[in-house]
Amino acid sequence: MEKIKCLVVDDEELARNLLEAYIGRIDFLSCAGSVESPLEAMQVMREISIDLLFLDIQMPEIKGTDFAKMIAPTTQVIFTTAYSEYAVEGFELNALDYLLKPITFERFLKSVSKIKPEAKFPVQEGTITVKSGYDLHKLKYADILYIESDSEYVIYYSAEGKLMSNQSLKSLENVLPKDNFMRVHRSYIINKKKVSALKGRDLIIGNVSIPVSARYFDLVRQELFE
Repeated sequence: MEKIKCLVVDDEELARNLLEAYIGRIDFLSCAGSVESPLEAMQVMREISIDLLFLDIQMPEIKGTDFAKMIAPTTQVIFTTAYSEYAVEGFELNALDYLLKPITFERFLKSVSKIKPEAKFPVQEGTITVKSGYDLHKLKYADILYIESDSEYVIYYSAEGKLMSNQSLKSLENVLPKDNFMRVHRSYIINKKKVSALKGRDLIIGNVSIPVSARYFDLVRQELFE
């Protein structure tokens, strides 16, 4: 069974150490990292697909509740805080749970028991939920033409226009079905069913040319044109 990858975000070292220890005692969880701030968390989440955040609320620079609005909806959140007055705000953000410090292992276990490890938070079949700003959008796989990386964001292009979301292409590679989508460049994922031609080292989707990097070129030819 593939373990659920967790990231601990808390500006207090003792709190981070405690949660790391608790995660280590659960057989279906793995700790992919432990950081002091949401800014550091962003860096980690660009490189690793995180399934579950243990997220402190009261932190310098960015509050945990504000950071939770910026992440992909495929990442679940359990808020951790010493302040009970944040509970309502946490649950309004559809958090999996809300842990009040000091956190006992018994309470931690009750919280993570709400997770079904075998589910791995799957995307609804045929669609992906995209968080753009404060809004959630359902995009059908069949409507997506390609996805482009733009700094800390990705842009979904469809026949109806484009939609920007605070995600990484790396995380999307683990979410999108490989029968439909493939990475062709460090900045692009394409819908394989939308490709009409390969001209030189560019894929043609509609009237747009998508560059294919040397790393992916042979795989693109093999999967799409042989």
